[in-house]
Amino acid sequence: FFPKTNIDFLKYRKVYFAVSAAILVLGIVLFATKGLNFGIDFTGGTMVQVKFEQAVDMAKIREALTATGQESELQSYGNNSYAVREKGTEENVNEVQNRIEEALKTLNVPYVVEQTNFVGPTVGQNMKERAAWAIILSLVFIIIYVAFRFNNILWGTSGVIALFHDLFVMAVAFSLTQREIDLVVVAAFLTVAGFSINDTIVIFDRIRENIRLHPRESLGNLINTSINETLSRTIITSITVIGALIVLYFFGGEALNSFAFAMLVGCTCGVYTTVALTTPLVYTWNKGAFKEEQKEVKSSYKAHVPAKKAVK
Repeated sequence: FFPKTNIDFLKYRKVYFAVSAAILVLGIVLFATKGLNFGIDFTGGTMVQVKFEQAVDMAKIREALTATGQESELQSYGNNSYAVREKGTEENVNEVQNRIEEALKTLNVPYVVEQTNFVGPTVGQNMKERAAWAIILSLVFIIIYVAFRFNNILWGTSGVIALFHDLFVMAVAFSLTQREIDLVVVAAFLTVAGFSINDTIVIFDRIRENIRLHPRESLGNLINTSINETLSRTIITSITVIGALIVLYFFGGEALNSFAFAMLVGCTCGVYTTVALTTPLVYTWNKGAFKEEQKEVKSSYKAHVPAKKAVK
C-alpha cells in the first residue's frame, strides 16, 4: 500500500527529544495540580449488588444512576445481576445504598439487594501497589528480554524508556480528562506495553540484520534504512489496531470506553516513540560501540571472503 520511503528520521532527533521533554514537564504540572482520578478499586467505596426479576437494559440502569448526580460504576454478573459501585467512606454506606435503591426503583422492575459491601482504603492502597508492581516488573522483564535477544542492554533500556514514555502519555491523558483509573485501565496500560515493544523489536531486528548485510555503512544510515523498510508494516499494523479501537471506543459501551481510550492514546503514541524516540536513543548511545562492532564484522567478513587474485 505504501511506496518505499527514504526519510531521514534521525535528522530531527533533537526535536523529538524536545517534544518528549515538554510532555514530561506538562505531565508533572498536571499531576501536581489535577492529579489522577483513581476509581473505587484503588480509593475504596460502597458496592451494592442487586438482582432484577426480569431482564433490564444496562443503558436504562445507567441513566437512572446518572440522574442521582453521583458517579457510579455498573458491572453485570449475568442472570440479571448487577453490581453498582460508588466512591465514599464507610460512614455513608447506608446513604449510598438508599440513593442507589431509590434510583433503581424508577425502573419499575422488581429487584432484591443481594449484598452490600464496603471496600476500605487499605484494600485500595494494596491494589494500587500491586498495579504499580505489575507495571514495573513488566518493564524490568522487557529490558532483560531485549538485552538478551540483541546482546546489548542499552537497546533494552532504550526500548523501556520508550514504553515508559507511552505509559506516561497515557497517564497525562487521564489526568487531563479526569477519567477514572481502575483495574481495566491498568490492563490497558500493560497491553500497550506489549504492543509497543513488539513494534520496537521488529525495527531492532531489521537494524541488526542490516548491520550484518552492510558492515561498511554508518550506523545512522542503517537505522534510517531499517525504519523506512519497516515503515509500511508499522503503519498498516497501527491503522488496523487503531481502527478497531475507534469502533470499540464509540460503540463498545461505557464499560469499555476508558479501556478503549487508554489503548487509543497508548497505541498512537507507541508508533511515535518507536520511530522518534527508541531508535534515536539507540543511535545516540551506540555510536562508539557500533564502531568497534563494525570493525569486528569487517574482520570476520574479510576472513571468510577469499582475496582476489592479482591480474598479470
